[in-house]
Amino acid sequence: GYLGGIADEILMRVTDIFLAFPGLILALGFAAALGPGINNAIIAIALTAWPPIARLARAEALTIRGSDYIAAVRLQGASRTRLITRHVVPMCLPSVVVRVTLNMAGVILTAAGLGFLGLGAQPPWPEWGAMVAVGRQFMFDSPWVVAAPGIAIAVISLAFNLFGDALRDMLDPRSM
Repeated sequence: GYLGGIADEILMRVTDIFLAFPGLILALGFAAALGPGINNAIIAIALTAWPPIARLARAEALTIRGSDYIAAVRLQGASRTRLITRHVVPMCLPSVVVRVTLNMAGVILTAAGLGFLGLGAQPPWPEWGAMVAVGRQFMFDSPWVVAAPGIAIAVISLAFNLFGDALRDMLDPRSM
């Protein structure tokens, strides 16, 4: 994003294509094409989780590129590599880290959805979505079989959201 050019345009068009579809549906398609298994589920989730992060990182880099202190560093004779590694990346990193932590709830729900449909981790690997799927048949007699993994999904998702909010508050330069 910082350098621009044809590679930036191509990457952003690919990002737009990925963002045009809901993440869960896209992950389901990738997982169905790749087959069941933990490695394929990880690949499917990774392929659908990167576009919002890439879009944010590009926007941050373009904003920072036009700032006065970058122009001053450029006038001091800093190389492009030094400029990017020492000045642009450290300024982009906090917002990207916050976005990743806030996206983790969606990633967890996607992984649970894939596991529920049998496309995630296969037995004997424990997986919350698979636990809910197996527990469906016992739901009326033993509701805790389904409730335990459901509560775990909800609590961990909430924990990541609260962690992301706390990180955003800590890393916000306006709050300092």
